[in-house]
Amino acid sequence: MINVLLALMVIASFLLAIALHEFSHALMASWLGDRTPMAEGRQSLSLRVHIDPIGTLMCVILAFQPFVGMGFGWGKPVKPDPWKMRVGANAGILMVAIAGPLFSLLLGLIIAIIAAFVDPFIANNALSLRVIQLLIVFASVNICLTLFNILPFYPLDGYQIVYTLLPSKQAVQFAKSGPYGPFIILALFFLLPFIARLAGVGGFPLFQLANYIWLGSLWLISLVIAPFHLGFDIILRLYIL
Repeated sequence: MINVLLALMVIASFLLAIALHEFSHALMASWLGDRTPMAEGRQSLSLRVHIDPIGTLMCVILAFQPFVGMGFGWGKPVKPDPWKMRVGANAGILMVAIAGPLFSLLLGLIIAIIAAFVDPFIANNALSLRVIQLLIVFASVNICLTLFNILPFYPLDGYQIVYTLLPSKQAVQFAKSGPYGPFIILALFFLLPFIARLAGVGGFPLFQLANYIWLGSLWLISLVIAPFHLGFDIILRLYIL
């Protein structure tokens, strides 16, 4: 029941998407006057400097799950120096944190529009359908990165966004959750859903977060390319060819 070709497309899309995602963080820091990420080699598209083993393992597990493979995880966080930001420490860190999810969202939607635009002009054969499928998968993975990364758990971007927006006292308290972030993420997406399935309550919304993120990405794609007469059902079929 595992779609191996889809899983490989998801993983390849994730590796490219996460490099672009982290690169956008580093590039925004540089634009704001902080060259620290550049000095650390993060302003690069090299996967080696951006990959996080646990975040990538999460993607691989999700990609090779039965029925429908999906892909998201996290990369090695970019750590700019807030005191070198021309716009101020808090505003600078907030802009750097937002840059990654925003770039991934825009890239995913642009790729989806390209897929919808070229679809009528590609011959309806197995190879051309795989090209369209790869574009849809890449678009979905990028949008999934956006939706996943706005969760408020370290090392996701949502953690840094919430930390920056909180008043100082509350931010200090919130920061104490940082070391437990990866464990919370793994519990929410793997441990608790597994226990819930054993207990017969796997359909509870809290235990379906991965599916909601994936379906949300397809819904956003279908919403943007609706003028091309490609609805959610068609996008879903193209995704799981």
